[in-house]
Amino acid sequence: MISIWTFFLAMIISVAAELILRNTEVLFSFFILLIIIFVGVLSDIVGIAVTSSSIKPFHAMAANKVAGAKYAIQLVKNAGPVSNFCNDVVGDICGIISGVAGASIILQMPNLLFPLSKTVLTIVMSGFVASLTVGGKSIGKSIAIDHSEKIVFQAGRFLSFLNRKLDIEVIPNKRVNKRKER
Repeated sequence: MISIWTFFLAMIISVAAELILRNTEVLFSFFILLIIIFVGVLSDIVGIAVTSSSIKPFHAMAANKVAGAKYAIQLVKNAGPVSNFCNDVVGDICGIISGVAGASIILQMPNLLFPLSKTVLTIVMSGFVASLTVGGKSIGKSIAIDHSEKIVFQAGRFLSFLNRKLDIEVIPNKRVNKRKER
């Protein structure tokens, strides 16, 4: 099932990135590349934070009806699938798409402004993308472990916002659904 999700999610992100990058200036394309890398790093941070977080503080928050606490509980209870999705699906897709975006930027660069060969530019861009991705994920993992409760709570608040404002339920609450069936 995860392979099917990955396939379709990768296609959607790839098509969106291609459409955006194809018709934009090099500088804006570079900005889009940085956003793709940031999303991959942020996704990894959430995936690590969910696996290293304790559920206890969120139960206390949920008892006090703090917005997002119930979603934080669901994230921690489903740490395996959430981490798998964040780290392996979204993180890896962003890594692949950022490489493609880097290559697309190289192809867009006019030869007059950058007299270096495309080969040299490709090597430099590959190093740049890899260093930002690996460095960002390395720093992000330390942050995720040290501040896991804060990160999971913010992710829970974001999911709560999606549910309240846009009526999008990312993680269904099985307990609530059972009560509705009665």
